[in-house]
Amino acid sequence: MKHLLLTVGKPKQTYLAQGIDDYLARLKPYGGGSLVGVRPAKLGPKTPDESAKAEEGQRLLARLDQRDLVWALEIKGKAWSSLQWAKALEKARLSGRSRLVLVIGGALGLDPAVARRADQLVSFGPPTLAHELAALVAAEQLYRACTILAGLPYHRA
Repeated sequence: MKHLLLTVGKPKQTYLAQGIDDYLARLKPYGGGSLVGVRPAKLGPKTPDESAKAEEGQRLLARLDQRDLVWALEIKGKAWSSLQWAKALEKARLSGRSRLVLVIGGALGLDPAVARRADQLVSFGPPTLAHELAALVAAEQLYRACTILAGLPYHRA
């Protein structure tokens, strides 16, 4: 199964971009991983937040195929332990779909239309994370789930 991190924008901080790239490279033996960023909405004093989120949401939705399995990172989602990530990934692999897409909204959050398209809503818990940091955590958890399923010692419960 291929893995895609679909985000609003790309990481601006070098250390975050390097961390994401590192974990995506580690996914090569497990189907590979890539990062695609859509253009963020231009935010200004007269731009309503909801309209900016809707614009970003349309860009995200345009990158999805109807056959994709989509997990949206959303504060209202369910917080998974690493073992739950692994179980969900195992189920995803058995779904017959060829691509798992983890969608991460921008600075304003995720458009409701994207959340409705998602097969799962996943949260990293109550704290709000910067979307670039959320992408790094998502890449690491995806890699960790793969190593759990492969029985490798990366993860210690």
